[in-house]
Amino acid sequence: MSSKPPPDSGRSPFARFLGSADEGFFKFESALNLAAALVILAVMFIGVFQVFGRKLINFPVPGYVDVIEFVMTVFAFISIAYTQRLGGHVRMEIILKRLRGRALWIVEFLGTLTIIGIVAILAWFAYEHFLRAWTIGDSSIDIQIPIWPSKLLVPLAFAVLLVRLFIQLLGFLRLSAKPDAEPIGIPLIETVDEQAQHEIETGLAGESEVPDLTGHREASGGKND
Repeated sequence: MSSKPPPDSGRSPFARFLGSADEGFFKFESALNLAAALVILAVMFIGVFQVFGRKLINFPVPGYVDVIEFVMTVFAFISIAYTQRLGGHVRMEIILKRLRGRALWIVEFLGTLTIIGIVAILAWFAYEHFLRAWTIGDSSIDIQIPIWPSKLLVPLAFAVLLVRLFIQLLGFLRLSAKPDAEPIGIPLIETVDEQAQHEIETGLAGESEVPDLTGHREASGGKND
């Protein structure tokens, strides 16, 4: 799925606001996604040192299990809004692919509204879980790492996701009123061929010849001729 808004020229004031909010917030989501990637890289290095340290110099990482459990929430949660913006979360599209125009955008609006309610409930209970850990001074078993920061990260990640969902909700609401308008701030459903084409282009980045499964390149070449 893709979520590339068109240029600002010709947009209404609301469309420009929505596009600016989408792009501006995406920068923040991208920073969180980069942080998650760096944490995963650090975990890989720690894992390598754990294996070689234990086998070669008999010096494993102190509290290795505690550390991994602590940082798991970082790369497991802070990228969920980034993934939502790209439309990367798993969802069923059997019915959605059969809908067109206003019917599609209304169903997407209602689905997004439902998701907002569910995420808000999860965020509330996650925050209560953090408060319990903060109050009782909960810590890890081995090296006694305070675990409330990792539990606080969960409701914060849900809060970021809620902002992204509200942006998409406004995007679907706009399209429900004006089905022919340019999509802004929403993930677009791609065909199987388009998804496969993106995977091929990613895997063959830099190659001079990349297969075209969608036929867009041939159509474009025909027009140029």
